[in-house]
Amino acid sequence: MTAQDHTHLRPWRAIARRPSRKIRVGNVEVGGDAPITVQSMTNTLTADAAATIDQIRQLEEAGADIVRVSCPDEASTAALSTIVKASKVPIVADIHFHYKRGIEAAKAGAACLRINPGNIGNATRVREVIQAARDHGCSMRIGVNAGSLEPHLLERYGEPCPEAMVQSALDHAKILQDHDFHEFKISVKASDVFMTVAAYQQLSEAIDCPLHVGVTEAGALRNGTVKSAIGMGNLLWAGIGDTIRVSLAADPVEEIKVGFDILKSLGLRHRGVNIIACPSCARQGFNVIKTVETLEARLAHISQPMSLSIIGCVVNGPGEALMTDIGFTGGGKGAGMVYMAGKAHHKMDNEAMVEHIVQLVEAKAAELAKAQDQALEAAE
Repeated sequence: MTAQDHTHLRPWRAIARRPSRKIRVGNVEVGGDAPITVQSMTNTLTADAAATIDQIRQLEEAGADIVRVSCPDEASTAALSTIVKASKVPIVADIHFHYKRGIEAAKAGAACLRINPGNIGNATRVREVIQAARDHGCSMRIGVNAGSLEPHLLERYGEPCPEAMVQSALDHAKILQDHDFHEFKISVKASDVFMTVAAYQQLSEAIDCPLHVGVTEAGALRNGTVKSAIGMGNLLWAGIGDTIRVSLAADPVEEIKVGFDILKSLGLRHRGVNIIACPSCARQGFNVIKTVETLEARLAHISQPMSLSIIGCVVNGPGEALMTDIGFTGGGKGAGMVYMAGKAHHKMDNEAMVEHIVQLVEAKAAELAKAQDQALEAAE
């Protein structure tokens, strides 16, 4: 029920993605008809390869498609080769100020080089980084930030603004294009939601390369999630965005979770259990909030897409259960109704409901995984 959204039946849910060129970040496609990818960035010292690899493992388990690591010094690029070999997902090397770090990162096996045009240096240095990317099969990301625009653009426009950010992006894209290098994507991020959205809207009409979308320095977990959902949600709903990163002052794993939640809310990606739950009230037949918190933790390991409704009473419970794979609706006398594929199936005591639901979800996930494997075998 949740793996596909039949937009021909519900046209108001259809999102027409902006046409863009497709590039590759390692073995991951970005742009075109490829799924919108979810990224995060490590916050360990890159020179500490073991710690960085451990954090990458956590991000991989959370569903990260691509991971970025900072390369501020030679010790970091020296460790990058070990990190790349241990990673299951493509690694993007984040380069600021020192263009030689970009060359070293390309040699070390980075799948993509992220450069900030405002601080990477003159055109000659950028050309050297381009050549290194070409020689070693790297793609590139032009990463424009409102907080680090080139001085001449700040002088021209008076302050950071969408027009200055887009001009910076296009100027540096031209350098890549002039060198016949087209395996690049662009981001134009600001901590201001309005500036971010306006910049991406303008850029999306000016160039056909893939766009990496995000609200930079969005803040702590709650505030940053809200800002990212507003800014990125508006863009993605309008079809703008081929790969995303939610920038939070929090555990990087939370960035992946929030990123997928944003995409799931828009029907653009489906991963894990989407729990639909009521806010609870005096009618609830069980403690909805505690139950949902427990189920989120217990079901975090599920990667197969499915929906689960947890509703406290019969006002909306049966209706929500009609639209979900598995549902539980609170009733009376310490028990509620379990729904399977939208239909009332059996009653369950509240005390045993969490364990029972976990078992049902795990069984459904195993069933979906088996069907997926069979489909892949048949395709081969």
